[in-house]
Amino acid sequence: MAKKDAPPRWDRKMQQRLARGEAAALGELYDRFASLVYSLAHRVLGDERASEATTREVFAHVWEHPDAYDPKQGPLRSWVATLTHRLAVQRLRATETAALAQDGHGSTEELERKVRHASVAARADYIVQSMPVPLRTALEMAYFHRRDYRQTAADLGLTEDEARRRLRLGLQLLSTAHNAAAPGAPPGYGGAV
Repeated sequence: MAKKDAPPRWDRKMQQRLARGEAAALGELYDRFASLVYSLAHRVLGDERASEATTREVFAHVWEHPDAYDPKQGPLRSWVATLTHRLAVQRLRATETAALAQDGHGSTEELERKVRHASVAARADYIVQSMPVPLRTALEMAYFHRRDYRQTAADLGLTEDEARRRLRLGLQLLSTAHNAAAPGAPPGYGGAV
């Protein structure tokens, strides 16, 4: 049996393959994480082209610096999400600072408020995407379909207590998106932006 702190085997092997320069490894990594990277970038940037550019930049960085990922520090998914967040925030700051300098409207405080808001939204997306499927399904029923816990229980074939438990736990996890160091978020993902 593997140690609890041992990184997942796929993560270690992927890092090793990338370090050897295997182009197929980059393709597999892209297939697995491209939608995550794009959605996080889009959540921060709110712009399709900028999100696509950030997605390319993330995978280029992974290809050029495969040793930057340390499997002992956490899952590859979290590292990729952290990298995406950092690069998207950098792009947002650069874009907004350039617009601020050109237009002269707004302030650096407004810029930082916008960056903080985008960061919280991206963390919330990451938390929801990382949530176990039963919790995510219950939250989606309640939020998108406007179902209460009784209706959610009936729709999912659960007891009302179980539906309530899933909704409560899902909401507790989601509420950590506002925290400086959100549990369940990638290491370094919830701190300063």
